[in-house]
Amino acid sequence: MKKIELLAPAGDLEKLKIAVDYGADAVYFGGELFGLRAAAKNFSMEEIREGVAYAHDRGRKVHMTINIFAHNEDIAELENYLDQLKEIPIDAFIVSDPGIIMMIRETIPDAEIHLSTQANMTNYKTAEFWHKQGVKRIVLARELTFEEIRELKRRLPETLELEAFIQGAMCISYSGRCLLSNFMIERDANRGECAHPCRWKYHLVEEQRPGEYFPVEEDERGTYILNSRDLCMIEHIPDLIRSGLSSGKIEGRMKSIFYVATIVGAYRIAIDAYYADPEGFQFNPEWLKELKKVSHREFTTGFYYNKPTNKDQNYQTSAYTREYSFVGLVKDYDETTGIAVVEQRNKMEMGDEIEVFGPFADYFPHKIEVMLDEKDQPIESAPHPQQIVKIKMAQPVSEKYMFRKQR
Repeated sequence: MKKIELLAPAGDLEKLKIAVDYGADAVYFGGELFGLRAAAKNFSMEEIREGVAYAHDRGRKVHMTINIFAHNEDIAELENYLDQLKEIPIDAFIVSDPGIIMMIRETIPDAEIHLSTQANMTNYKTAEFWHKQGVKRIVLARELTFEEIRELKRRLPETLELEAFIQGAMCISYSGRCLLSNFMIERDANRGECAHPCRWKYHLVEEQRPGEYFPVEEDERGTYILNSRDLCMIEHIPDLIRSGLSSGKIEGRMKSIFYVATIVGAYRIAIDAYYADPEGFQFNPEWLKELKKVSHREFTTGFYYNKPTNKDQNYQTSAYTREYSFVGLVKDYDETTGIAVVEQRNKMEMGDEIEVFGPFADYFPHKIEVMLDEKDQPIESAPHPQQIVKIKMAQPVSEKYMFRKQR
């Protein structure tokens, strides 16, 4: 059985490496231009080279987003950009604009093209059209059910792969084609500058009664009428795999390395457990508990099983649930002394009860009882951003293990 690909977000080079090390089969990233996450750090040309090499050296793939809807003024710069990219062995380009597909084909004739979810692909005839244009994989619109996905798989040639989102933020507009941001503050969501107005507070005002705000909720705070819960499909791994998807995609190029490591790690273990014993597979509730240790909204299964209802919206708040803080990243470990060199990410103190986790490993609890500075002098706390400290560990760790602390 060919395993479903676990595809992880990489908002910058550090996140790409973390995603690969924590078990992603492939990563997707944007360059400094022409992607739909303009606020992410993204990748310079040199970082693209380094990231591609890092992934390929470990047998993983890299997909690059060039998924804006281009305007006339973008074309000349895009031509130059593609000319720089053509020598880098990127595995696939994620594109939504037909003109950009044509431009990539002209500059990089053997490039693999994946159709972005922004293209709103929702039926097998449209999929057939895109496949005839040379598209190898389609990132499905989020609005498709499992029944529709299975039908697509039945009707389409084996040479066309299907990819779908399995975790992360849901856009209230149809597969991301939103005009609210452009209309309200002139930031174009379809060119990478979305301000997420769907998360703002709203009141209802009748045209002839300006200034009279009608309550549409149970309290005075306003309502989040466009505020979807986050997609989470970790409890439904068998259905994802049996639907015929080639790739399960995690949303989150704007998220932290803590988020990427936790989400990728949990899905990696769950997917591998299914393939190890498909008939005897049982969901482990600990996997869902892991996902809830990162910043998240309440969860939904989106459109996979039915049309979302009011139970898939959050009408009270757009705030995230944050029960744990990411407090440290292991940079080195001495097996002889049991000392870990740790880069602080949030304040740590002597006596803190933390959880320690790493790639392909269950977390374990640890109490900080020995903390030293870089000169091996005892310290009581590490309050400074990215401060380097040394911590005596009760169990072995290795580079890129992480520390988290319950709030």
